[in-house]
Amino acid sequence: MNMHDTEDMPPDVDYDEDEPSFSDPEDFVDDIDDEELLGDLLREKPQEADGIDSVIVVDNVPQVGPERLEKLKNVIHKIFSKFGKITNEFYPEGPDGSTKGYIFLEYGAPTQALDAVKNADGYKLDKQHTFRVNVFTDFDKYMNICDEWETPEKQPFKDFGNMRHWMEDPDCRDQYSVIYESGERTAIFNNDPKDPIVAEERARWTETYVRWSPKGTYLATFHQRGIALWGGEKFKQIQRFSHQGVSLIDFSPCERYVVTFSPLMDTKEDPQAIIIWDILTGQKKRGFHCEKPTVILFVSCLCHLYRSSMGLLDKKSLKISGIKDFSWSPGDNIIAFWVPEDKDIPARVTLMQLPSRQEIRVRNLFNVVDCKLHWQRQGDYLCVKVDRTPKGTQGVVTNFEIFRMREKQVPVDVVEMKGDPESKNAFAWEPNGSKFAVLHGESPRINASFYHVKNNGKIELIKMFDKQQANSIFWSPQGQFMVLAGLRSMNGALAFVDTSDCTMMNIAEHYMASDVEWDPTGRYVVTSVSWWSHKVDNAYWLWTFQGRLLQKNNKDRFCQLLWRPRPPTLLPLDAIKAIKKDLKKYSKIFEQKDRLSQSKASKELVDKRRSMMEDYRRYREAALLQHQEQKAARLELRGGVDTDELDSNIDDWEEETIEFFINEEIIPLGE
Repeated sequence: MNMHDTEDMPPDVDYDEDEPSFSDPEDFVDDIDDEELLGDLLREKPQEADGIDSVIVVDNVPQVGPERLEKLKNVIHKIFSKFGKITNEFYPEGPDGSTKGYIFLEYGAPTQALDAVKNADGYKLDKQHTFRVNVFTDFDKYMNICDEWETPEKQPFKDFGNMRHWMEDPDCRDQYSVIYESGERTAIFNNDPKDPIVAEERARWTETYVRWSPKGTYLATFHQRGIALWGGEKFKQIQRFSHQGVSLIDFSPCERYVVTFSPLMDTKEDPQAIIIWDILTGQKKRGFHCEKPTVILFVSCLCHLYRSSMGLLDKKSLKISGIKDFSWSPGDNIIAFWVPEDKDIPARVTLMQLPSRQEIRVRNLFNVVDCKLHWQRQGDYLCVKVDRTPKGTQGVVTNFEIFRMREKQVPVDVVEMKGDPESKNAFAWEPNGSKFAVLHGESPRINASFYHVKNNGKIELIKMFDKQQANSIFWSPQGQFMVLAGLRSMNGALAFVDTSDCTMMNIAEHYMASDVEWDPTGRYVVTSVSWWSHKVDNAYWLWTFQGRLLQKNNKDRFCQLLWRPRPPTLLPLDAIKAIKKDLKKYSKIFEQKDRLSQSKASKELVDKRRSMMEDYRRYREAALLQHQEQKAARLELRGGVDTDELDSNIDDWEEETIEFFINEEIIPLGE
């Protein structure tokens, strides 16, 4: 029906039809409840307690007035919006309009609230405010705690396997990691003088490179969203740390903490450039803002010293105006740092005892261009490499200032070397001793000098090799032996040196070598050409400490090789000395094992060949037996003619002789 139809209807038409009644009869009894009739709707009815699982309470928030409330909200939002979208927030206020020191935040899901509690509880906003974060529903739990003690529920134990399994290898083989195919594949190998043995191999295990922890317990892999730690016999994932764009990491010597660095998402209000993590729990311990990627724990002229609780040591910073570089002693609570010249104030190197902050030695230096700090592994000596330009002279003079840390008042001895401003001097301490090596001069006349710091304080020149093709020094981890290497531009020249009598054991070359890595025992050394620095001839070669080449391992687009470190020995010094004293006796045992290993390999080869010969003999006998069984069938198919022998039907042969003419030409040869 449309409008025209209604217009055509006659007016004043009466309709006698009765309208329907929706009223209940008088005797009607309603026996259907709301739950049965509207159950689906009632279940969706909002409840008073709905959403409180997504609400968190943040305590120890700064108390601010109305004029600073908006700034506080911005800071809170930056910190807590990382865990999810904040749908509602409430800042309780006192009679004077200032906040009460606690706030309520509501997330879109309970999982986001739990994530905020896990990661933000204990967050240090500033010196006076450390957040305490709880889920709102926890208050009911704490209010209804039973007066009687109940045994806590045991948490399931995560078994990651034997974290030191590689130390139990019966042949005492070390492991190393290899990244190849331009980072697409990563493998862990057991080192063997004959051929490396694959222990684990995975595709796209890391996105950039890997890093071993100081004791070899963990393997760290890098990813866009953070890092992951792997360990155990099957390299299971032990822990992961979320830090967007992480590019650098470092472990604490005891493997308790790991530090990650990322230049992304860092602000003064929410410092995330440098983050310290607890490896066992995976919790974030502290974050730091960083203006420059090369500065860690040093911001401007302040040196921040922190305890294991990540609180500022003595609640105050150590003010060092103009500080350039610092280095911790590997053996003591001593920090060394240097400050350049400032107008009439000379440059200085300072040794400071911690936590007392006592300056135990200050060395003033003049006309300084640059300084480098080199600690000996045990912290017995500190070498400060000083480049200076003395007044009235041309060129740069390099001094090596040797601090004898174990003696009273820390005396200093000086070794001076003159050189060209463009020349580069390399320095390296012997890991377990009092010797050091120096490369000085300019190519092609580079000299390698070896010095010994005697007990009386005198520094003795032991030996100098001239005209060396070297720009790097690599000591064996056990000392005594070293490799002088000319990496990259020097075409991979290698010199293997025994510093006990300063003899060249061997001179070799690994063309375009970019890296040299000693194994933890000092028995083997690897030279490699990384795809990251050179796009062709990518491989790694294995040498003995004497310079004898054992293996050439070519890997497609090989990138990186790192030896797995070993934890410190548990043997006391007396036991180590006894082993060194009886080394010849042990050497005979090891040589015998090597011979057995070689003979075992030969025996395995002989046994394999004998087994193959036996398999062939059995196959031949079975084939001959089958051939004999099928003889009757062959005779039937060939009309009774036995064709198994060549002369079986000689009577049926027809002989045909074919002759053809050959042209003969005789050519006389002169005498």
